[in-house]
Amino acid sequence: MSRTANDLISVLRSWIGFSEANGKYRSIINLYNSHQPLARGYKVRYSDEWCDTTVSAAAIKTGMTDLIGTECGCEEHVKIFKKKGIWIEDGTVRPEPGYIVLYNWKQFSQPNDGYSNHIGVVESVQGNTFTVIEGNKGNAVSRRTIPIGWGYIRGFAAPRYETETKQTITIDEAARNVLLGKYGNGEKRRQALKALGLDADTVQRRVNELVKGVKAEYVTVKSGDTLSELAERYDTSVAAILKLNSVLIKNPNCIQVGWKIRVK
Repeated sequence: MSRTANDLISVLRSWIGFSEANGKYRSIINLYNSHQPLARGYKVRYSDEWCDTTVSAAAIKTGMTDLIGTECGCEEHVKIFKKKGIWIEDGTVRPEPGYIVLYNWKQFSQPNDGYSNHIGVVESVQGNTFTVIEGNKGNAVSRRTIPIGWGYIRGFAAPRYETETKQTITIDEAARNVLLGKYGNGEKRRQALKALGLDADTVQRRVNELVKGVKAEYVTVKSGDTLSELAERYDTSVAAILKLNSVLIKNPNCIQVGWKIRVK
């Protein structure tokens, strides 16, 4: 069994869509609980937060527990990363696929040295943004695309994988190439995408999204709303909202009640 960054990412991709709603998230928790010894002797319950459980379960499935460790608590996992010498105390670095990113939702500035309360694995890096696969994001395994140096980033762990498989093309680029017929069809397409380090099913989902199109979605700002809260609520990023509302929003820290803001 190889133990590359892409191996870990492939497992996480296969879990996208596992959720509390469809019950599939339980298989992730069951996998975590099957590994002995349990971190701090704690058996994760189905009612617990399970973001770090997902990262650890992926490490178990790929045989990388010695590289990543196992934990069900983000801040406790940071301690493991530090002991392994793979912790990067800098939320502004440009990550690589396979890096593990920790967040602190209570602080939106760098350096962010607060308590870690969420975690995910970097899937790909595109320009000034990168995409992360996270467990328990909106009660499901799903993606988040964020800008490099995002204020909520607590730091990164850079596991010492056997080989680093760097993705040379983004999911969006591959999806557009599929629409242009560049990779052929059927098994020929699957093999072409695999050679690029991409999962064919993931690319196909993006192709379907592009064909269907994304309907614009707006929200009226209410008292107490902030861009970071809106971004979390509508499964997007502050940077994406700012880009969609560049004419209206001049200061990301100052939005007014009654404004109609586009969030998608």
